[in-house]
Amino acid sequence: MRRYFLVLIVIIIIVVMIFILQRAGLLIKTVSQEELKNSMEMVDVETKWVSKYYQPWPPKLILVPAISFSIKNITEKPLRYINFNANFRFQDDYENLGDSFLAAIRGEPVMPGETSERILLKSNYGVEGKSLNSFENNPHWRTVFVKVFTQSKGSQYVLLGEWEISRKIDFKEPEPVGIEPKKKEAEKE
Repeated sequence: MRRYFLVLIVIIIIVVMIFILQRAGLLIKTVSQEELKNSMEMVDVETKWVSKYYQPWPPKLILVPAISFSIKNITEKPLRYINFNANFRFQDDYENLGDSFLAAIRGEPVMPGETSERILLKSNYGVEGKSLNSFENNPHWRTVFVKVFTQSKGSQYVLLGEWEISRKIDFKEPEPVGIEPKKKEAEKE
């Protein structure tokens, strides 16, 4: 009985020590919102529409809004464990069209002054059509905005910025197999 009492006392002391160290910021240090926002800069930002699903027959194409960028480390410390979240919404809508979460900077840190690899965040929902040409007059293909947030090491999410998604479509339909293009037939004659 005495042995169990001693083990219980040791466990309580360890729990109290962990609690005190964590409250003092010595165990796990979280990053403040200001520190996080001031530690990075988004560069080479590009917005576009990308393919989520393509089916040649019966024709079906789903395009989703996307944003791609790189992160430049503007501090004197390496950037590690950075998460990004993008919220996409139609203009004048209050509900999100879709979102994207990515734990982008993990094992290999971004060193001071360096830039990360390209990061692509794309919505999980988009607009459906039959082909690329069907999107020109598609009433569902409206203006979309994206807000990009970042978070690291238990910090709160920080807004990095808001962008309008361009009308650029980063998708090409494959050429039909076994059908000669009309242009080549005209050249033969």
